[in-house]
Amino acid sequence: MKKPIERHQTLREKILETIRDAILRGALKPGEKVAEPELAERFGISRTPIREAFRQLESEGYLTVIPRKGAVVTALSERDVKEFYAIKAILEGYAARMATKKLTEKEIERLEGINLRLQKLAEDGDVKSFYRVHNEFHDLFIKAAGNQKLSELLHQLVMKFNRPRLASLSLPGRMEISVSEHRKIIDAFKARNGDQADNLVRKTASLGGQLLIQSMAQEEGRAVKDSVLDQMVDV
Repeated sequence: MKKPIERHQTLREKILETIRDAILRGALKPGEKVAEPELAERFGISRTPIREAFRQLESEGYLTVIPRKGAVVTALSERDVKEFYAIKAILEGYAARMATKKLTEKEIERLEGINLRLQKLAEDGDVKSFYRVHNEFHDLFIKAAGNQKLSELLHQLVMKFNRPRLASLSLPGRMEISVSEHRKIIDAFKARNGDQADNLVRKTASLGGQLLIQSMAQEEGRAVKDSVLDQMVDV
């Protein structure tokens, strides 16, 4: 029984990775339909595991599944981004404030270690690994806040914006700025300054939203007046 389960999980991950990569590379564009028959033929499987993969990708914000029509690549509006980051800023800022009181010295050391890994990944230009480790940084202090419902809510919220957030990290200098932001947040945790930690996380989220809107505008070929990265240097 174990072997078929392991094979199915491996195949499912391959399907997920194939679709994610196609979307991130721009081979599949917002609003474009993802064809089930082509995937079924490519992987030599029925449509059932493909539909399971579609549901997973819908929960991550990559696809929108439309009844009787199939799955299309999710298109986000500037309003979607602004509303998402407004909520994210409030919730993560509150989590940072609460975590300031509860983070142990060992956990703060772990945050520093994670940020050192991020610095190396930024130097290597490894966007995918950077995004994964970046999430580890935020997950650590969010969990340290000690509010399970808050942690679950933030996880569900962030999952919906995986694709555009990952894409925005590929902008020149974005990963380095993120590492710098994290250093300041860590300093606030060390000083046990809840107000500062809250404000830094909120401001970082707000600027992250602006950067994502800028990234979307560039993808659509619209003109961008000023780079948000210049503002982020001073965060």
